[in-house]
Amino acid sequence: MSDVERPVLTVRGVTKVFGEGASRVEALRGVDLDVDPGEVVLIMGPSGSGKTTLLSIIGALLKPTAGTVRIGEDEVTVMSEHRLPAVRIRQVGFVFQDFNLLSALTARENVQVVLDFAGVSGSKARQRATELLEGMELGQRLDFLPEKLSGGEKQRVAIARAMANDPALLLCDEPTANLDSRIGHDVVVRLREIADQRGKSVVIVSHDERIKPHADRVLWLDDGVFREMATMAVDPVCGMAIERETAPAHLEVDGETYYFCSRGCMREFQEEHVQKAQRS
Repeated sequence: MSDVERPVLTVRGVTKVFGEGASRVEALRGVDLDVDPGEVVLIMGPSGSGKTTLLSIIGALLKPTAGTVRIGEDEVTVMSEHRLPAVRIRQVGFVFQDFNLLSALTARENVQVVLDFAGVSGSKARQRATELLEGMELGQRLDFLPEKLSGGEKQRVAIARAMANDPALLLCDEPTANLDSRIGHDVVVRLREIADQRGKSVVIVSHDERIKPHADRVLWLDDGVFREMATMAVDPVCGMAIERETAPAHLEVDGETYYFCSRGCMREFQEEHVQKAQRS
């Protein structure tokens, strides 16, 4: 197998346990994942399902209780703490929900500071930052402070910053959560283009259903394990994720089957459906 064919990211048997005794919580339970070059993987699931924990472990921000994570040729889970910052700065780009830009620095300086950490400084760092921001159509905003930028512009700066050191892997934590529909769509399209045109692997953790069409794969993480999307449903009343086969109740309306976490939710749905039918 050639280097090009190898997954950029390989996760095997990752488990994460917090606390002990009565307070013990198993956030992840033997998770496996491969992500290929140029692939966009969307990880969805209910709150508390382990999504952010998994992303933190993949990004070498958190050590798993058991299991391995390999980024390229580096098995990061066996590395000493002093080696991990170099992996994070050179091999992984992070895009956060809240942008995490430094308020005292301009858009260009926010990108340059990441290059500085990697040993690139001066005119070379300035040129690289300028090129990345111009590629994000922010050429007119290079010297603007974050407070002068819109939410979409801030996220584009964050993407440029994530790409500063040309990492193989981008990790995105709810990248559209603080953006309206149009701007959120623009951000996802740009991430898709980065995967397609530059061959970067992109892992997105999100609740945003609008990202699905742009992903190569959609994985559902629930109770610390991946489940097949085809076996999962969302209760239309309370929004809870449930497995179709074990759902306590289901109902067929106008040729479509709805699944519910309880008969109470099913009754509420029936009542709302009847009221809508009466109004129409």
